[in-house]
Amino acid sequence: MTRVNRLILFASLGLAMLPLQTMADTGDIGTIIESFVTKQFPDAASHFWIVNDTQWDGDEMIVDMNAIVTERRQDVPTANRFLLLIVDGRLRGIQNIPLDAESQCQQEQEA
Repeated sequence: MTRVNRLILFASLGLAMLPLQTMADTGDIGTIIESFVTKQFPDAASHFWIVNDTQWDGDEMIVDMNAIVTERRQDVPTANRFLLLIVDGRLRGIQNIPLDAESQCQQEQEA
């Protein structure tokens, strides 16, 4: 096999992998979640968040996450749980759910 043929083979294999990488792109999810938490709790002294589960459906993504927030005048952090709907890399819906509830992050059933 000549060098030109090898170069063409490697280039075509590299280009074949591109669609797999772009299919998983719904935007920078970490940035979306961080932006949401800072807007939801603007007076927090500190915060962190944990992703519990994700559900993908095409360009839609549902993120089950916990946000642990310490308010400025409190010593004990409080926990909150949210379901976030991310479509095309943008936050489109938010639902606050009780901490003790089980996640409803399941595929919809066709009737």
